[in-house]
Amino acid sequence: MINISPRQMDVFVQIALLGSVRAAAERLHLTQPAASMALAEMERQLDGPVFDRERGRLHLNARGRELLPLAQELLERHAEFGRRGREDGAELGGELRIGASNTVGNYLVGELLGGFVRAHSQVAIRLRVANTETITAGMLEHSLDISCVEGPVAHPLLEVRPWRDDSLVVCAPPEHPLARKRGLKPADFAGARWVLREPGSATRATSERVLSQLPPGETVLELDQIEAIKQAVVAGLGIACLPSVAVTDALATGRLKALKTPFLDLRRKLSLLLHRQKYRGALLDAFLDEVDPDHGQGGNRRR
Repeated sequence: MINISPRQMDVFVQIALLGSVRAAAERLHLTQPAASMALAEMERQLDGPVFDRERGRLHLNARGRELLPLAQELLERHAEFGRRGREDGAELGGELRIGASNTVGNYLVGELLGGFVRAHSQVAIRLRVANTETITAGMLEHSLDISCVEGPVAHPLLEVRPWRDDSLVVCAPPEHPLARKRGLKPADFAGARWVLREPGSATRATSERVLSQLPPGETVLELDQIEAIKQAVVAGLGIACLPSVAVTDALATGRLKALKTPFLDLRRKLSLLLHRQKYRGALLDAFLDEVDPDHGQGGNRRR
């Protein structure tokens, strides 16, 4: 009879998320030998390994990838059972792993997390900020519980829910010829020098869509941070498409100028990502209640 304990499953999940027994032991306040023994006993009961060992790192094998979301669900249900069973109705606690693409994570984090953090002070939030491609991969690997991204995401395992509207603006330094020209037309952008985000970024994808509507220009820099792009444009290295929320201060102080481009579609949607196969317990439900006004209206809130 298989008798895998919650502690063994917890060790398995943390090793899967962190990549090493040492890191998992530190997260769970265990000694490294105790964590290793818990994993070894679980693998013994399963009659086979759940990780491949490579150069001191542990990577989930096919069996481990299949078992990870189930182990996460069982741990969440175990915690929920204990919380509901207490007569005093214990306050919602636990850990929520949230992914955010760069615009959201750097400029809208208060809007995304503020209400939930104020309402549930006992919940530990672990926020990961990266480009949309990386965040999407984290959702598919079950290392993130929910995410908010800028770019379009199409994957059969991911549910995409609209969060809020967003827009970009074409920015230039005030002394740039395009910034001084009135009545801009697409032809005025011929040969323009552009500073772009890295491939995999939603802002990059929107910028490429914009560039396809303009005469050919030149990409002079590719940077992986919006703030770095802002500084490059302020320094006169080129022009860029940047999120409106990211340039409010620079526009107000006159370090950048927004070019009037009514002939360009600079709108986009910010979206929430959920894994269709992930258990949605009380913790995730509470977060969705804060950020998604339509959550639960259909009467089928949990898997």
